[in-house]
Amino acid sequence: MPLTRIALRAGKPAAYRQALTEGIQRALIAEFNVPEDDIFMVISEQDESNFVYNRNYLDIQRSDDFVLIQLTVTNSRTQEQKKALYKRIVDNLAEYPGVRREDVFINLVEVLKENWSFGNGIAQYAL
Repeated sequence: MPLTRIALRAGKPAAYRQALTEGIQRALIAEFNVPEDDIFMVISEQDESNFVYNRNYLDIQRSDDFVLIQLTVTNSRTQEQKKALYKRIVDNLAEYPGVRREDVFINLVEVLKENWSFGNGIAQYAL
């Protein structure tokens, strides 16, 4: 059950934001074998003064269409699966809604499976 946080500049239409979530979800299904209906995503839109990033970090030219994606997952995937996920997300978002590859920033946060809470008011841990 990945948890996905997406941050971007305010002002994009609902269809654009939906395309982001769909492209990320398709990548998670394909590369991490996540069930289709296993989706937990939060989109946060920021005005310019509250969305701070280096436009040239590592010599990558970022634009106002910069999208920051943070995925929290269990630490059960291989390095190859992670690389495939990153590529698939970038490819999906480049195709639709047309995000430049340079404007996609992915941060993967891994947690131990026994530390993952599944909710319902009481922390339940998968073993």
